[in-house]
Amino acid sequence: MSLKPSVNTNDHAQGNENADLVIVEYGDYQCPYCGAAYPVLKELMKEFGGQVKFVFRNFPLSEMHQYARPAAIAAEAANLQGKFWEMHDAIFENQGFLNESFLITLAEKLDLNIPQFEKDLQKVELKEKVDSDFESGVMSGVNGTPSFFINGNKFNGGAEDLLELVRENVN
Repeated sequence: MSLKPSVNTNDHAQGNENADLVIVEYGDYQCPYCGAAYPVLKELMKEFGGQVKFVFRNFPLSEMHQYARPAAIAAEAANLQGKFWEMHDAIFENQGFLNESFLITLAEKLDLNIPQFEKDLQKVELKEKVDSDFESGVMSGVNGTPSFFINGNKFNGGAEDLLELVRENVN
């Protein structure tokens, strides 16, 4: 399966904007497997951030994870204040405590403007962004989280396999 749509300006990306190696993760902020993948992906970016572009797309499995969608919307709201990755990291690092009021606590820790943040959480376009990420995952054949794509092609392994692959191929 290939990635639809391709990585574009609506995506949250870190690392090297013009890298030849583009990794996309479809993730769910409450998924324990995504939580386990998070430190591995941090390691990958620490080692290869200069050679890799890493993109995160929302794939909240709302049936199973009641806070996955609110967390995704919170990260999108943080993005409006220029702190998407800080919120993304804070959620994964505190995954065990996730609930709606805790998302506000994280926003406070990140020094976000809280009244603005709370207002932004209600914005329809943030909900639409999360939904459109989710739909793109469905079109791309994502059926669980985390799911990874490398240069537009589905990668059938976990974060550890991904790190291994990058280590073998980048140096």
